[in-house]
Amino acid sequence: MMTQEPSPQRILMTGPSGRIGRILRQSFTGRYNLLRMGDIVPMGHAAQGEELYHMDLGDMASLDRACAGIDCIVHLAGQSTEAEWETIFERNIVGLRNLFEAARLNGVKRVIFASSHHAIGFYRRKRIIDNAVPPRPDSRYGVSKAFGEALGRYYADKFGMQVACIRIGVCRPRPEDVRHLSIWISEKDMALLVQRCIEAPAYHYLMLYGISANTRFFWKNPDAARIGYLPRDNAEIFADELARNASTDVAASAEFQGGYYCPPEFTGDVSTIE
Repeated sequence: MMTQEPSPQRILMTGPSGRIGRILRQSFTGRYNLLRMGDIVPMGHAAQGEELYHMDLGDMASLDRACAGIDCIVHLAGQSTEAEWETIFERNIVGLRNLFEAARLNGVKRVIFASSHHAIGFYRRKRIIDNAVPPRPDSRYGVSKAFGEALGRYYADKFGMQVACIRIGVCRPRPEDVRHLSIWISEKDMALLVQRCIEAPAYHYLMLYGISANTRFFWKNPDAARIGYLPRDNAEIFADELARNASTDVAASAEFQGGYYCPPEFTGDVSTIE
């Protein structure tokens, strides 16, 4: 059950130089008492209320400095696409463990983890799933996101940290193919969803889908109502245009919710994946 506590006001955002990081940084500037940016790449100039920290997920000392005095972490950093195992392991598994541990040691109360729909990418498109289904990753990247969700649950249960995992669909200015009509989240809705995760009353563990109010949804999103997330956009307004430009996908892409992440290196039998 949620209880009333002061809304977090000292926010660390990791990976602000990425696509979603740039959206959130612009949306959140001036909203919180402190918006600390942590990244391994240059982040430009600090706006009013911002602090810029050079931060490396492989360097515990830099993570400790970045987490000091923080109420809530929005974690976007790491490997954002499919890659070799070594890269995924260092950035998305070891790096994420380092971040959670630095958060625990510094008394950070809340972590918002940017997961991905690729953690459940091998569910078929014809199946509507909720947030309680077992992971079915479609890639090494998806495996790392499923690991992050489990790690977040561990830190919530073991150490009392408040953790929200967001299985992001695809965040673009507009959907780009027919599959996106089911998984798209607009930039405005993305900012709104993370804002609600930051500002909602206390929670234990949330598993959310990062989607707009799409007519052709794959995913039920019960935890969204718990934090007051009411998306404002719907991919359906782009449906006619995308249908005219639809392409024919190979079976492992067309059948599954993970789309084009499913076919690379695929040697299985599509018919055996229920």
